[in-house]
Amino acid sequence: MTTSGRRRAEADDEYTEYVRSRMVQWRRTAYLMCGDWDRGDDILQRVLTELYRSWARARQADHLDALVRTMLVRRLVDERRLRWSRVRLGTALPDVSRAFTDPTDRITLVGALRQVPPRQRAVLVLRYFQDLSVEETAQAMGCSTGTVKSQTAKGLATLRTLLTPTLTGN
Repeated sequence: MTTSGRRRAEADDEYTEYVRSRMVQWRRTAYLMCGDWDRGDDILQRVLTELYRSWARARQADHLDALVRTMLVRRLVDERRLRWSRVRLGTALPDVSRAFTDPTDRITLVGALRQVPPRQRAVLVLRYFQDLSVEETAQAMGCSTGTVKSQTAKGLATLRTLLTPTLTGN
């Protein structure tokens, strides 16, 4: 094998190891942001393809996880703008995140999260499911920290409104 062939194989191995170590987290993030496992997987696949094509540059990034998170958020927001993304082929709920213990709570929370506007939903997922700081969320979404704070407040208020009847038993 030539030197360039060995370098390419090493880069491929590095990419594969990196993706495998983070795939579950990214997949969950994509699902929580779009509310659909299949669409989330499709979006994530596009992000991973884009990452692979730019791996030589991307792997030199100071914060590779932040770069990929930003790519994922941007792809999710772009996908929401496409007309076909509004088409629903089924009514059944997909599997929900394993982070919750009570299945009823999971279904309720995911259902409420689906009703939160996309930017607010993205902020909530990044802040509370990915455990990012306000600054990291702002960087991933390409906005100011003030926008993250206001979108977080609005998103939480929307969730409270949606979940209050469920929590009080009304």
